[in-house]
Amino acid sequence: MNKLKADNSKAVSILILAVLSVIWGSSFILIKKGLDSFEPGQVGTIRIIFACLVLLPIALKYLKIEFIKNWKKILSLGLIANLIPAVLYAVAETKIRSSLAGMLNSLTPIFTVLAGTLLFRTTIKSAQFIGIIVGFAGTITLGFIGSDGGFGAFNYFALFIIIATICYGISSNMVKTYFSRLNSVILTALTMFSIGPIAVIYLFSTDFIGRMSTVDGAWLSLGYLFLLGAVGTAFALILFNKLIQATSAVFASTVTYLIPITAVIWGILDGEELFVLHYIGMLLIILGVFIINRFR
Repeated sequence: MNKLKADNSKAVSILILAVLSVIWGSSFILIKKGLDSFEPGQVGTIRIIFACLVLLPIALKYLKIEFIKNWKKILSLGLIANLIPAVLYAVAETKIRSSLAGMLNSLTPIFTVLAGTLLFRTTIKSAQFIGIIVGFAGTITLGFIGSDGGFGAFNYFALFIIIATICYGISSNMVKTYFSRLNSVILTALTMFSIGPIAVIYLFSTDFIGRMSTVDGAWLSLGYLFLLGAVGTAFALILFNKLIQATSAVFASTVTYLIPITAVIWGILDGEELFVLHYIGMLLIILGVFIINRFR
């Protein structure tokens, strides 16, 4: 009986991991679809607004308990972990493939280690430097791939995603350092609450309303961005927490390896052309992340 229960629990955990990889791996194609009708800044802020609205009931519940006494740190976390990367990814995808964005997103664990070492005084093992070097080799490979599949000029729009993953690396260390005692769902709700007004002010200072009434397909693009904000942030976070509780943080972190695979599949289905060097670059980044996690 216990063995059957354990097997069922393991099967549920694997299912959650697969669902998470699909949700987060689909983020990049959803950004691309949002850009069909909106500017990058609008895509990023719409995404934040939808996530904020979905998590608003949780944020309001804990507003007096947590937000008031820590609002500066929570606002800083919201900017670094959510608002800035949301806009950066949208800007990047105006000039690079969504599948390539998914590949470069795998740099996040590498910058998490670097940010921890440089800014938060965490220790790094010598073997992990090898992983960092391998990961950066993959990044350079991806950045220099031309439209013909060979090496060409560096695509500087890849830097926007690199900066976004640096933000993720810093924010991960901020969470560990300043908010380790706070449930991550509550923390995410409060961070979204802190940056939601900024996103609203920016969005409605643009031609968003005009685009909704004049651009063909704007409502469809808005629907894609709702999925990105509501499902890709709120629902996925709840699943991720459940996965950590049911297994371990190490098992949950394996989603890092699956996200780019999902992003590549969506890119191919959407007609994006990928070459051998793209896969080599992606594998180098994933190998680098594996080495870093292996010697953690």
